Amino acid sequence: MLYPTELHALYFFNFFKENLNISNLANLINECTKKIFLNKLKIKNFRNHKSFEIDLKEQRAIVLGCNGIGKSNLLESVEFLSQLKSNRALSDKDLIENDSDMAVVIGQINFKDDLKLNLFRKGPKRIYVNESILKKQSEIKNYIRSVCFCSNDIDIVRSEPSYRRTWIDKVVSQLEPVYLDLISRFNRLLKQRSHFWRSESFLKTQSTDIFESFDIQMSIISTRIFRRRRRALLKIKPYVEYWHNHLSKSQEQIDINYLSGIQNISPEEEEEEVISKKIAEQLLNQRSIEALTGKCNFGPHRDDVEFLINNISVRKYGSSGQQRTFILALKMAELDLLTKTLNVPPILILDDVLAELDLTRQNLLLNSVGKDSQCFISATHLDKFNQSFLGSSQMIHL
Repeated sequence: MLYPTELHALYFFNFFKENLNISNLANLINECTKKIFLNKLKIKNFRNHKSFEIDLKEQRAIVLGCNGIGKSNLLESVEFLSQLKSNRALSDKDLIENDSDMAVVIGQINFKDDLKLNLFRKGPKRIYVNESILKKQSEIKNYIRSVCFCSNDIDIVRSEPSYRRTWIDKVVSQLEPVYLDLISRFNRLLKQRSHFWRSESFLKTQSTDIFESFDIQMSIISTRIFRRRRRALLKIKPYVEYWHNHLSKSQEQIDINYLSGIQNISPEEEEEEVISKKIAEQLLNQRSIEALTGKCNFGPHRDDVEFLINNISVRKYGSSGQQRTFILALKMAELDLLTKTLNVPPILILDDVLAELDLTRQNLLLNSVGKDSQCFISATHLDKFNQSFLGSSQMIHL
């Protein structure tokens, strides 16, 4: 006589025997024991890499090589595949190898979904999933997400507002892929608006009807961008607080504020119609100045994010150590937020960041990575890694 547990075991044994071959079973075991989401990577004519292909077999991958050999470029291909943007390139065309007209990045996700991204010198990029082209490119985030931390990310904390806007936009787009379309639509409207101020048709007619139409569209899209940015900052703040305390070993109080140009709006206001009306009013009020300059000086493209330690601006008055700790806390918080929100840890990309950190923060970072997320790390030498870390990492020599 078979008891229920034995019957269950027999059922599952027969199921696997009938439906899985040895290769599939090995892949299943690999998926269950290691959190490797990107299991294959292939690039062609991407930056300085004519051709490169690798099977990823460990949760951590250390890309090792001398300066200038292409470590950052390799990690950049993973970032670009997952985010459709690079923090090192002004244009997608900068990613294409100099003598080529096209670059390709291919990744296999979870042993089943094949992603392909084609970049062209002429024409827009194309994205395929399992050989089918994506109509909405933002849908690639349904398959792969990443958090990238590189040495020049310190500019998020210490440099101009554009760096902080880019950072928060990346965070929001990971949480809500539709946000990429909002930003794209807003940028098109902004460009069209600026162009129309200088157009002959406007100079001849001085008609304001077109700008009333612009104001309506821009106020609606600006409201949706504003609300999503502010909501994301509220969500990420507790994680930043946790990591900042963990990394600094101090009782410093941090704060994050969204600095918007919207006047007379309370921090708690969430009604879309109320916010949209305020934005439309300010667009109208600044139109006379805009007519002189041809530039719209109000909107999400002018907003900023403020980072504070004990109510003091980190950008203006923070020490180098405080700024580095804050950016590290931001990146680790971003990783935690995405993991908790999506229930799937994003890929973590660490590009040449260990050299920027002192020994204590290096150890804190390395002890934190690779537990839940697949991780890519670039390095010129291995003296910053302990033997245990190296023993559980795949080495990629360039």
